[in-house]
Amino acid sequence: MVDFLEPEKIIEQILLSQDWQIAEFGCGPGGFAIALAKKVPKGLVYALDIQEEPLSALNGRARSMGLPNIKTIRCDLEEPKGSTLKDESLDMVLMANILFQIEEKEAVLKEARRILKPRGNLVIVDWNPDSPFGPEQGRISFDEVHKIVKFMDVKLVKELDAGTYHWAAVFVKA
Repeated sequence: MVDFLEPEKIIEQILLSQDWQIAEFGCGPGGFAIALAKKVPKGLVYALDIQEEPLSALNGRARSMGLPNIKTIRCDLEEPKGSTLKDESLDMVLMANILFQIEEKEAVLKEARRILKPRGNLVIVDWNPDSPFGPEQGRISFDEVHKIVKFMDVKLVKELDAGTYHWAAVFVKA
């Protein structure tokens, strides 16, 4: 599903530090994880997914590209502390095209908040509800996500250009 997205163009719109610790939730084959790893050469990108196959493929791609700063983790993000990462340990969590697939959207957003440091960035990219392409079920609008995270003490700081079929935003944990 990342085919419609250009991870590099989205990431260019986010101010990153080279030593950041970042997690990509639902990384799949790692289009964003690879792009992030290039931007944080002194940092670390945790690529999290529930399926082993895309994680294995991502490990191979990262090795072939000389990116030692990607660590894959197989996990269930809908479970309490599902990421397995420490509380308040990350500078950024990115979720691209995963919320539509998740039953417990609020649980996954709470997990992101749990592992973010104070003033850490939560970046969400997902399908526009009215896009002619993409999944038919489960899409969530920017407004719906904004309402959920507002109650978690997470504030909108910037909307990003994610192309025609997606919306994207950066939220910051208070």
